Amino acid sequence: MKQDIEKIIISEEELNNKVKELGQRITADFKEENPILICILRGGAIFMSDLIKQIDTPLEIDFMSVSSYGRNSSSSGIVKIRKDIDVDIQNRHVIIVEDIVDTGLTLDYISDYLKNHNPRSVSICTLLDKPEAHKLDLKIDYTGFKIGNDFVVGYGLDFAEKYRNLPYIGILKKEIYS
Repeated sequence: MKQDIEKIIISEEELNNKVKELGQRITADFKEENPILICILRGGAIFMSDLIKQIDTPLEIDFMSVSSYGRNSSSSGIVKIRKDIDVDIQNRHVIIVEDIVDTGLTLDYISDYLKNHNPRSVSICTLLDKPEAHKLDLKIDYTGFKIGNDFVVGYGLDFAEKYRNLPYIGILKKEIYS
């Protein structure tokens, strides 16, 4: 797998430090509020697992699985909910935990969908943000790293279900996905 990486852009140490920082910010913002963190599977699972260990306030977790990529390197724009939330979020603070924001279309859909369940608030926490790729204005409350419009893998992010287990974020060689 490592031979398929053009360049490492975020090291394991940088990831750990940023996740700790995000956890501290969420702790400060939601102290004693018992927020519900909703992880967007599968890419967000590793980030979510590490993030909740850094949050020092009561919280609950749930998961959603959505699809807009399939086996492609870009979003189809059509969002399908494959696994919905199980917990009642009415009048609760919700934090969507996402691995990466590209166009923002999927996250905008998820955010609107959750708002229809009448939560007290909906916040977005993403590990990676690609501002150049955004197709709409999206308010992201907690951002780990802003990156360029490269195709990245590792730390939960994949291409065709590979590379999720790399402990860093790297740019995938173009010949692998084109």
